[in-house]
Amino acid sequence: MLKDRSRAARRLAAAALALVAGVAGAQVYRIIGPDGRVTYSDQPPPADAKGQARPGPAVAGGQGGSGTASLPYELRQVTARYPVTFYSGPECAPCGSARVFLNARGIPFTEKTVSTQDDVSALQRLSGNVNLPFLTIGGQQLSGYSEAEWTQFLDAAGYPRSSQLPPGYRQAAATPLVVVAKPVAAAPDAAAQSAPQARTTPTAPSEPPPNNPAGIQF
Repeated sequence: MLKDRSRAARRLAAAALALVAGVAGAQVYRIIGPDGRVTYSDQPPPADAKGQARPGPAVAGGQGGSGTASLPYELRQVTARYPVTFYSGPECAPCGSARVFLNARGIPFTEKTVSTQDDVSALQRLSGNVNLPFLTIGGQQLSGYSEAEWTQFLDAAGYPRSSQLPPGYRQAAATPLVVVAKPVAAAPDAAAQSAPQARTTPTAPSEPPPNNPAGIQF
């Protein structure tokens, strides 16, 4: 009976992951328009806007680690299908435990830190709350750290139960959830730069003719 329940739970977890697998997270941008209006987007700000980036509007983050090219084929496939993003905060003991768990299991992941008010606001938009740690597996969201729950969903996604990371593999450094995105300055007009400025040469006043010493003109 317990085995049947365990299989059913894994099937439900797999179904939940499949339903939301198409929703991929991205870096989110906090954009301040010329009129001062603040908007959020998963696209970089235009050249005439001031932006601050965040992870995205939606759910999961991008692929983690130092790149997937060196990963074994099966792990690379599941990482591409269900990328893992881990959201952590300072002075968060459960976050430390969760990070140790992910590293011990050999899960390639992206880590986003939540430490500023903008980070907190972005996390609220992303997850609906501000609980840490927060994990996304594909489009599946897991709030708070539970080793049993995280194990269940990672199993359902197809991640190996023991590390298959190659020797020397290193996770990418954590980055802030909201990062400053500097708008690209518009390039000056090349034609205007190359065209020499016209210089006006003053002309010497002409001497009045002898029969018109006052220089009167008609």
